[in-house]
Amino acid sequence: MTKILIIEDDRILNRGIAFALRKEGYEVASAYSKTQGKQMIFMDKIDFLLLDINLPDGSGFDLCREVRDRADFPIVFLTANDTEEDMVKGFETGCDDYISKPFSVEVLKYKINAMLRRNVINKNIFEFQSLKIDFDRMLVKVEEREVVLTATEYKLLELLAKNKGRVVTKEVLLETLWDNNGNFVDQNTLNVNIGRLRKKIEIDPRNPNYIITVFGIGYTFVE
Repeated sequence: MTKILIIEDDRILNRGIAFALRKEGYEVASAYSKTQGKQMIFMDKIDFLLLDINLPDGSGFDLCREVRDRADFPIVFLTANDTEEDMVKGFETGCDDYISKPFSVEVLKYKINAMLRRNVINKNIFEFQSLKIDFDRMLVKVEEREVVLTATEYKLLELLAKNKGRVVTKEVLLETLWDNNGNFVDQNTLNVNIGRLRKKIEIDPRNPNYIITVFGIGYTFVE
């Protein structure tokens, strides 16, 4: 099921959009601040983002730029800032479209449907050498053999695979995987989970072929 995240601090508007989209058969999550929305984006599998520009703890432009560096799902701004300058800035930060407030929910639904149709090419299957990840089913296979991962191991693998070729710092991994609930987890715990993950997916965990350590910084999924 397609999951849409709405980051909008106007709770009445947020709930109204969520209600309308659920009636269309979408799974919908709501956030009311930049911080909350950022945590949900990188913790959950999001297929579409509706993003307000003026959030109580930061700019939607900044969040859009951060998200676009790490994900390629459609992003649509919902905003009262409808000047040409604001719209250009929005597209420069990576959004796909702009909807000015007030707007018709029917028009919003048609825009979402149209964008999702353009993104129907299956981007949710990741294949590299003998490793295959089905993100929709949260299924991992190595040489066509299913590998059973813990929730933490899977989240680590998913985040690294979706950032293939990029270095993901330890701080980002800790923040996105654990700190959203205010729990403190040290780097040793992260290293232990990486080690367990390697044992399950690597042919030779001591000489990893997929997840490479970038000493002093973090990890990367090889290009």
